[in-house]
Amino acid sequence: MTVTRFAPSPNGPLHLGHAYSAIVAHDLAREAGGRFLLRIEDIDAERARPELPDEFRRDLEWLGLEWEEVPAQSTRAEFHDLMLAEGTFARDARIYACDCTRAQIIATSTREGPDGPVYPGTCRDKSYADITGEPAFRLNVTNCIAAEPSLAKLTWEDALAGVQPVDPHLFGDIVLQRKDGSPSYHFAVTLDDATDGVTLVTRGADLFPASHVHRLLQGILGLAVPRWHHHPLLLDESGQKLAKRRGSGALGWGLADRRKAGENGRDLAERLRMGEMPCGITLSRFPHEAV
Repeated sequence: MTVTRFAPSPNGPLHLGHAYSAIVAHDLAREAGGRFLLRIEDIDAERARPELPDEFRRDLEWLGLEWEEVPAQSTRAEFHDLMLAEGTFARDARIYACDCTRAQIIATSTREGPDGPVYPGTCRDKSYADITGEPAFRLNVTNCIAAEPSLAKLTWEDALAGVQPVDPHLFGDIVLQRKDGSPSYHFAVTLDDATDGVTLVTRGADLFPASHVHRLLQGILGLAVPRWHHHPLLLDESGQKLAKRRGSGALGWGLADRRKAGENGRDLAERLRMGEMPCGITLSRFPHEAV
């Protein structure tokens, strides 16, 4: 059965890009007679706004979408902790503590990755006794591959781009658990998609590179492997993707504002399905033109 999901973070209002992403996931599931899930990704406690999940539900209903809601990410903390502590990561020094600051990483990194400067491995061989404060925990990619050479030959499949060979070192030694004890996005989303039985991961093309590290984590943990569908992005007049951090939830592109102004959400959804973008909005070419 095809199972898709829409997984917004409640750190800002939804915009037209979210609407497009939710519609793609919803329609792919419905066309296959499958299930469309809603999961609130609220592990960033500092930025999460408790009033927004209800706004998200109203937005999706306004668009005419139907969904099944699964437990929010913040309710799964015990499971995330258990998966980090269990034997898979404990063997062969597959994780290590890291007390580096972001400024230190920027200063010592020698290459850029999809998430910015790639961590250079400063703490990889450091004794835990030499770690100061509350550390983050990182995946030791080199040790994982040394223990399981097949991890270097993994592939993943995108519905639009086809089969992709995994680049296990693309992101470097990613953080699995942050210094505050919360799981990283990469770790949590991989575990939660598997737990929720997601078989087709639909998301924007800006997250295309992230599938390399998610597939690597699936291989390490022995999780079921979904297919991916990275859809085009909605771009503003400047050619940049709509994003919460640039205020795209306002500026006339916010779903809640349009809903409260009396616009017909079902008509908007149909126009987005047909590729009829609101004034000033264009669709990116694959895989993406802007980040």
